[in-house]
Amino acid sequence: MPWPSRKRDKEAAAAAEEPDAKIAKSEEKTSGKQEEEKSAKPPAGKSTSGWKNWKRKESEPNGEERKITYCHWLLKSEPESRLEKGVDVKFSIDDLKAQPNQTTCWEGVRNYQARNFLRSMKLGQQAFFYHSNCKEPGIVAIVEVVKEAYPDHTQFDKKHLYYDSTSKKENPKWSMVDVQFVRMTKRFIPLSEMKVHHLAHKAQGGPLKNMMLFAKQRLSVQPLTQEEFDFVLSLEE
Repeated sequence: MPWPSRKRDKEAAAAAEEPDAKIAKSEEKTSGKQEEEKSAKPPAGKSTSGWKNWKRKESEPNGEERKITYCHWLLKSEPESRLEKGVDVKFSIDDLKAQPNQTTCWEGVRNYQARNFLRSMKLGQQAFFYHSNCKEPGIVAIVEVVKEAYPDHTQFDKKHLYYDSTSKKENPKWSMVDVQFVRMTKRFIPLSEMKVHHLAHKAQGGPLKNMMLFAKQRLSVQPLTQEEFDFVLSLEE
């Protein structure tokens, strides 16, 4: 298996020094470029509203708070070769499809907020596979969580790019999940197109008005609401 950068939250050095209870606010910049309860397995690429997991509160216009439920995800990965400490961190959707059972562990996350999102993922939930840090970033495929969060073994490997000397086996800092390829999207959905909808929805109201892809652009693991997932999926047509 290649050394994938798809799962690398690039504020690794800073994040590793923070107390485990503290959530990192952002990730380290990439190389000058930048651009997201268990249930039965759904039909490929079809969303369902039954999954509940990570929630945050948002104020309503009247001052009351409502809970926002995130039940889908967006996972960023770099499809183009780039060396980091002499290691090529490329991992494209084609690389995932070439893995045994088209399944991979999503290791190497070294940002506390992204890690917490990984820990919130539930079996059977789906995520968009997003190509980032490339000429034209965007969504290329759908993957599914096939194993919930467990300790990331790379944090203990001294020879590994993502080794963390401050993490202890009795209390691991970092987690990973396993994801499996579901299908390619019917067409490539570019970031530029989603941004047009985001700006329109932000001004006039709509599903993408608060999409984390634009609020926290560098976060490699991002949650999506049911409405966000459904709207982006509708852009396939």
